[in-house]
Amino acid sequence: MEPYGYHAPVLPEETVSLLVTGPGIYIDGTLGGGGHSRLILERLAGSFKEGRSLLIGIDQDSHALEAAAGKLEAFRDMALLVRGNFSTVGEVAQSAQQGQGKGLPVMGILLDLGVSSFQIDTPERGFSYLRNGPLDMRMDPDGPESAADIVNDYDERELARLFRRYGEEPLGGRIARAIVAARSVARIETTGELAAVVRGACPRKDLAVKTLSRIYQALRIEVNDELGVLSRALEEGFSALSPGGRMAVISYHSLEDRIVKRFFASTAAEDWGPKGLGIREPLVKSRAIPVTRKAVQASDGEIERNPRSRSARLRVVQKL
Repeated sequence: MEPYGYHAPVLPEETVSLLVTGPGIYIDGTLGGGGHSRLILERLAGSFKEGRSLLIGIDQDSHALEAAAGKLEAFRDMALLVRGNFSTVGEVAQSAQQGQGKGLPVMGILLDLGVSSFQIDTPERGFSYLRNGPLDMRMDPDGPESAADIVNDYDERELARLFRRYGEEPLGGRIARAIVAARSVARIETTGELAAVVRGACPRKDLAVKTLSRIYQALRIEVNDELGVLSRALEEGFSALSPGGRMAVISYHSLEDRIVKRFFASTAAEDWGPKGLGIREPLVKSRAIPVTRKAVQASDGEIERNPRSRSARLRVVQKL
C-alpha cells in the first residue's frame, strides 16, 4: 500500500468494498488526509466522470482539508471538500442533492472516528502525552474550549466524573485530587505538565501508561463533545441515506463502538408487539439490515504496517 503522510486510512479495502455499491453521493464525514476518499473516488472513477457520482469530504480541521486537497488533486472536479463538523452530515447531504449532486441518491456515508496521525504527532495540537506541547486537544483549532480550560477550571468532582465516564479510569478520583492540588500552585498549561501530575498520582509505575491514555482520551472526548456529535451524526446520516444506501463507521474505543452497535441494532429491530398478538406484520418495521454481523477488525498484516489500526472496529448497515 502507498504510504500516507498525513493519515494512514484504517481498514481501507474492507471499508470501501463494504461501503461502495454503485453510483451516487458518497460522504466522508471525517476526511482526515483523504485516504479513504481517494479509494472511493478510484473505485467509482467512471461514474464520477459521467456526473453520476459525487464525493463530499467533511472535516473541521483546516490542516486536514489542505492535506486532503493535495491527495485528491487528480479528482478535484469530482469531489467537494467542506469545513465543518460531521454532525452536520444531514445538512451537507441535503445541500448536495439540491446543488452539485442534484438528483443523485445518497449511497454511502463513512465516519472514521479516530484521531489522525498528524494530529497525534503534532505537539502543538496537544493530543499526546508523549510529545510536550500546549494542552489543547481541539479537533477544530477555532473551538471555544481547550483541554487546559477543563483541567484548570473544572472542580474536583467534575474532573473525577469525567475521567470515570469517558476514560473508564478507576483512579479518576485520585487523579482529579492530584490535578486540583497541582493547579493550586500553578496552572497546568502543557501536555508534559499534566502527564507529570498523572504519573505522580499512579500508585504503581506499570499503571501509568494505560492511565495516561485513559485520562487523555477522556479530556479529548470532553473538549470535542465526541460522543454527542457521534450520536447526532448517526441519526442525521442515516436519515439522509437513500434506500439501499450504506453507512460505515470505524470506532476505536468501547464507548464509541457501543453507541454505534446500539444504533445500528435499533435500525434493524422490528416490534411485533406483545406475544400472542397474532399480527402478520410488525407494528414497527426495521429500517435497515446489518451488512456486518460483527465488527470487522484489522488483519495482522495491517496492524504490523499501521499499529494504530489495532483497536479499530468497522460496522456497516444498509438502509431499506
